[in-house]
Amino acid sequence: MFDALAEKIQSAIGKIAKKGRIDEETLNKGLREIKLALLEADVNYKVVSDFIKDIKEKALGAKVTKGVTAVQQLVKIVHDELVKTLGEKAEPLNLKSKPSVILLIGLQGSGKTTTSAKLAKLLKKQGKKVLLTSVDIYRPAAMLQLKKLGEQISVPVFLEENEKDAAKIAEDALKKAKKEGYDVLIVDTAGRLHIDEEMLKEAKEIKERIHPDEVLFVSDAMTGQEAVNIAKAFDENVGMTGIVLTKLDSDARGGVALSVKGVTGKPIKFAGVGEKIDDFEPFYPDRVASRILGMGDVVSLVEKAQEVIDEEEALSMQEKLLSGEFTLEDFKKQLEMIQRMGPIKQLIKMIPGLSSQKMLKQLDKAIDDKKLKRIEAIINSMTPEERRNHAIINASRKRRIARGSGTSVKDVDALLKQFAQAKMMMKQMKKMQKKMAKKGGKFPFPFM
Repeated sequence: MFDALAEKIQSAIGKIAKKGRIDEETLNKGLREIKLALLEADVNYKVVSDFIKDIKEKALGAKVTKGVTAVQQLVKIVHDELVKTLGEKAEPLNLKSKPSVILLIGLQGSGKTTTSAKLAKLLKKQGKKVLLTSVDIYRPAAMLQLKKLGEQISVPVFLEENEKDAAKIAEDALKKAKKEGYDVLIVDTAGRLHIDEEMLKEAKEIKERIHPDEVLFVSDAMTGQEAVNIAKAFDENVGMTGIVLTKLDSDARGGVALSVKGVTGKPIKFAGVGEKIDDFEPFYPDRVASRILGMGDVVSLVEKAQEVIDEEEALSMQEKLLSGEFTLEDFKKQLEMIQRMGPIKQLIKMIPGLSSQKMLKQLDKAIDDKKLKRIEAIINSMTPEERRNHAIINASRKRRIARGSGTSVKDVDALLKQFAQAKMMMKQMKKMQKKMAKKGGKFPFPFM
């Protein structure tokens, strides 16, 4: 998400940067491009107008900080305004009650049921005892879907499939949660293809009967500006405490994310960033703003690494890298570590220096998950001895490895050449580290 918007904003700032200085005429041209980019991304017109007005006032009125160029200061101003537009700061859930009740509302197809399970999995990771329930009395498939998702994440699901009163199911689920000492109850409600009075009335009645601590409106990020109008209608008729955006990893233009806080006043609390149950995370306005401007997102990258990579394993791998004892078996383990963190292109977007749209386009063809899978297949087709000592791999061995991995001898040669070059580079880094140590300095070696 945001790729098209990010490209246009970065391009506009780049044109200003080429001028070397920022005068009112140059700034107006750049802001006009940014304004058009935001409108094309389906951002609410009033939100866009306020955004551009605030940037112009701050950019023309700001004194350039010593040691910082005018363009760098402009980037800082745009970044701060993006953060403000997206919601200023991450808003945690209110989980002070026991059990805390979270009610999910929204249209049919917005992803409420999947979001219920994703949120349950996230809270379970945080040590919470979670109970799920569905009050969708119109679609038996919705209850069945939640039941299957609950089994998948090992979270219990309370269902009353024959009950025709949605509010009563919610009440009964709350009684069970209180009786059995659950920390959180998540209630998945029914949706419709469009807003109607009956749906809003039912959601309001459920809310009045169970008094939820959080009412989260779930919206598909691909529905565009219309999602903002729907969110406003739900807030006015039912009331909500926050928003969950699903499919934020899609090619949606970004209008919902940039509009919804300004229109409803309610923060985006979570984002669905993929189809897997684990592809769900808190929404951080500052991190999203940094990604839009091509500044990367190191904090999220580190958090992903900490979730899936054992610290001792990482340090051991680093030692092998620097000692020159790094083998193809170790290389395979490193690939597995990276793949556990998520799609490679998503990771690259978080790395400063590689996350600009220009750089991403250059890397797009060079790096993808399919190539990583192919490399893994080649290494898997090698014998343990070949992985430990790649120098023994002759022509006949290459042909056997290529056949076993479904690749070509050319692919095998390319991998071996790249690996040899990487080992050579690691030896050079080790020598530099020793030289720095003698001089009393340190040679930083970041491990990912």
